Amino acid sequence: MGKENDFSLEVVSVRLVRDAPILSETKIRTSEDVIHLVREQLCDMDREVVCVINLKADNTPINCHFASVGALDYSMAHPRELLKTGILSNAAGIILAHNHTSGNLLPSEDDVKLTDRMQQVCGLVGIGLLDHVIVGGDNSRYFSFHEKGMVKNPHREYQTDYRKLEWDSPVEVAERGRRR
Repeated sequence: MGKENDFSLEVVSVRLVRDAPILSETKIRTSEDVIHLVREQLCDMDREVVCVINLKADNTPINCHFASVGALDYSMAHPRELLKTGILSNAAGIILAHNHTSGNLLPSEDDVKLTDRMQQVCGLVGIGLLDHVIVGGDNSRYFSFHEKGMVKNPHREYQTDYRKLEWDSPVEVAERGRRR
């Protein structure tokens, strides 16, 4: 009757931080402001690095998180890892930044796909993706998805009547997952 339970589960809690540390008191207004914040760190990297700058509602940086350090010509980044610090920092918006060690500033197909995916995910969780900036070489030049009109935060309207929702079949969901 007194069966011993070997099962153990850690209990964790998430707490709001009263005053999050500020990376800079200077508000980010342009892509060049982003470059000024991360230029020193990204310029010295010999591999692709993806960082997330978490912002308050007035675009004051809260912190910068180096979310992924990859190889010479690519870096793996997943939305859950990119959003983790934004959620924990109570960010209103984020900016992605990464370097191209080749100096070529044109976004790769993976860069474009990641940006699109992050726009979708950020829209769902209510943290705006304000820009994705690629720097290269000495980081004096950059490519901004926002400046090129490739990052937009449209107001989305969601269905409120569950009877009108269209659900994908499990097969369609599996197929979509294999294509990514």
